[in-house]
Amino acid sequence: MFDERSQETKRILVIWDIFFSLVSFITAIWLQTLLQPLESFNFFSHIAILPLLLTMLLLSLSYFDAYSSPRSSSNFLYSNAIIRAMTITLGLFFTILFFLNIHYVSRLIILNFAALALLGLIGSRMVVLRYFRQAIINGRCLLKVLIIGSGERALLLSRILKDKAEWGIDIVGYLDLEPDLVGTTIHEGRILGTVADINSILKNNVVDEVIVAIPRTMLADIDSIAHACEEEGVKFRFMADIFNLSAARVSLANLAGVPLLTLEPVALDESKLLTKRFIDLSLTVLALPFFLPIMALIALAIKLDDGGPIFFVQERVGLKKRLFPMLKFRTMQVNAEEMLKEIEHLNEAEGPNFKIADDPRITRVGRFLRRTSLDELPQLINVLRGDMSLVGPRPMSIRDVNLFDKGIQRKRFSVKPGITCIWQISGRNNLPFHKWLELDLQYIDTWSLSLDLMILLKTIPVVLLRKGAM
Repeated sequence: MFDERSQETKRILVIWDIFFSLVSFITAIWLQTLLQPLESFNFFSHIAILPLLLTMLLLSLSYFDAYSSPRSSSNFLYSNAIIRAMTITLGLFFTILFFLNIHYVSRLIILNFAALALLGLIGSRMVVLRYFRQAIINGRCLLKVLIIGSGERALLLSRILKDKAEWGIDIVGYLDLEPDLVGTTIHEGRILGTVADINSILKNNVVDEVIVAIPRTMLADIDSIAHACEEEGVKFRFMADIFNLSAARVSLANLAGVPLLTLEPVALDESKLLTKRFIDLSLTVLALPFFLPIMALIALAIKLDDGGPIFFVQERVGLKKRLFPMLKFRTMQVNAEEMLKEIEHLNEAEGPNFKIADDPRITRVGRFLRRTSLDELPQLINVLRGDMSLVGPRPMSIRDVNLFDKGIQRKRFSVKPGITCIWQISGRNNLPFHKWLELDLQYIDTWSLSLDLMILLKTIPVVLLRKGAM
């Protein structure tokens, strides 16, 4: 949504819903008192349950899009959303009353309230829709915009404004840097003057907003435009795509009066990340009692095999390129790192990662651990420490990262590394490096909690069937 009128409409609808719900509830109680003596009717007990009922109703209305934009809705869609919301609210409310064994609340009052509220809620939407359609026809709510620029960016902006503005847009005109273009017609509008004429244009025309749509090479002219808008009390905006970046999220912060425009290449919701961390900790804590005996047996087998260390600890590159010690059960000989230089020419993997099907450094126990992926179990400790997540791009060694040949490959460090990811359920070590990286970037760009759950569920059969293990 570009303008604020739809947000205002939503706020008005919420206030109206609260008001009419209160009136409907009081009216329902009043009707009940006409049928039932007041002495046997608990008025205050019914008022006490009103906040719960109102909260459930408002949440249901929001969930079923009863507050959607009038531009994309209709009387039928609004009515359908309100009826569904009220049905769910009544069902949940009566279920709560049943399980808590609450008998003093009159079911008849609740049903009367629902009937009265439905009339008010649906009626309010009909009024809003009628007002919206009349406003569009009459043009009385059109947002009047002056665009600075007349090139491709201005054309793109005017098209988007006309398509996306909820209550309609009136392009007052355009300003350009070239005096020769003044008076010409472009994009269904006229060039009213040059940037130097901004003060007189704003003085002599009704303008709600000024939007700058010029390339960054002309940013020196923005200062005078911003001051002119400030003097006239006109809202000032500028297209923030001046850096030709594909930003996943754009935000503006205020630091001691200094506005900071933030362009984030990866949009990660902080609340969802907190939920992801909670899921990581919960699943890990629940899994440890099952895996600890297995881990103890593995540790004993490694010791009996060659007497060397149980764990292999290596610095890996994690979130924001911070280094952390990643834990694995040792599957190779103690001097495996020193032997790497001698056999590096035998690398069978594409790209910077190093893999050999029959690596001579792998121990007898290690070969079994790798094929069953049991060597990864100690990384549950990394998950508890917060270095890793259950799902995320695999953490890479410093050696492998130093061999990256494209900057975009480092985008994988924008999220926390994990034990499993899309690559794990798509072929694992059978995949070429470029495909592995492509899947990591796909995970980052499409991340969601449901995607994490799907990957976790699909990882189980992949590991059990030893698909792509090396």
